[in-house]
Amino acid sequence: MAVPAPEQAYVRFEGVQKTYDGETLVVKNLNLDIARGEFLTMLGPSGSGKTTSLMMLAGFEATTAGNILIADRSINLIPPHKRGIGMVFQNYALFPHMTIFENLAFPLSVRKFGKSDISEKVRRALDLVELSAFGERRPAQLSGGQQQRVALARALVFEPELVLMDEPLGALDKQLREQMQYEIKHIHERLGVTIVYVTHDQSEALTMSDRIAVFNNGIVQQLSAPNELYERPQTSFVAQFIGENNKLTGILQTVQNNQCVVTLADGTTLRALPVNVGETGAATLLSVRPERVVVNPPKDPGFNAVTARVEELIYLGDHLRLRLSTCGTDQFVLKIPNAEQHPTFQTGTTIEIGWRVGDCHALDA
Repeated sequence: MAVPAPEQAYVRFEGVQKTYDGETLVVKNLNLDIARGEFLTMLGPSGSGKTTSLMMLAGFEATTAGNILIADRSINLIPPHKRGIGMVFQNYALFPHMTIFENLAFPLSVRKFGKSDISEKVRRALDLVELSAFGERRPAQLSGGQQQRVALARALVFEPELVLMDEPLGALDKQLREQMQYEIKHIHERLGVTIVYVTHDQSEALTMSDRIAVFNNGIVQQLSAPNELYERPQTSFVAQFIGENNKLTGILQTVQNNQCVVTLADGTTLRALPVNVGETGAATLLSVRPERVVVNPPKDPGFNAVTARVEELIYLGDHLRLRLSTCGTDQFVLKIPNAEQHPTFQTGTTIEIGWRVGDCHALDA
């Protein structure tokens, strides 16, 4: 599947394929353009092809077919150390016997920078990640978050135009991981460097990226800005993988005036926005986000309305999470912001719920 290209590509994958055994393609005909200065995230589950694509760009894996270009120059035959790419790994990959200053100086000395240039560039890189006072320490004397900042500084110290990051925050705890997401995002905004980032964490991708390429089975399922990806998923896989989602399966009855009618297995008839549907009579998946469902919906032709039974109520601080039986499933989820005034619910009670027709996306099942 080809994906939309920016007006001017800085990094380009042209028909790239990868197989390890000569039979199974782990990356299938990847066509992907990345703009200069863009923060693009490759997102997907394990085995989806995202990390392999990054490793081919870095030069640590060879392409089986196709071409990878940077600034219109093929890099297929260029070894990794000559591609001029900064790299940040999940395990930091710092030299334990070197000081932080020496770790940052290493990529500069390999590139034959003079001592004065090395000192100045290391100082600037440490300032950038707010570790200017830690130059004489060794990695083991730093916390995990500080080590990750050093790894980031080392990738940036020789001022590359392209930086690759492979699950760089995977080893950090939740609070520190979220903090580092914002720090990396702000560094990208300040420097304007091109970043290609790999993660399986969808909230991380939504937080940081200009665009996200969602991988599955070696194919890009959708390439979009974060809000577009969340609000308008184009496939059932993307709808399920990005954010929490209520999935209802039925048969497509009609499509007319940018609305479709779908009948579920229990006989419930719902209207939806036909995003990517087949022919009349085809199996169709309806996607509804839990936060778009309301209790006691208005009597409005723009709403679907159904009866539901409360199966479970969970208090999560900032919101209430209700698990409901409705539309032939007992796993339908409703989220309600925890404002001062909210309805009182009890397990076993029956309530009326609904959602806007435009918030219900019909996709080919």
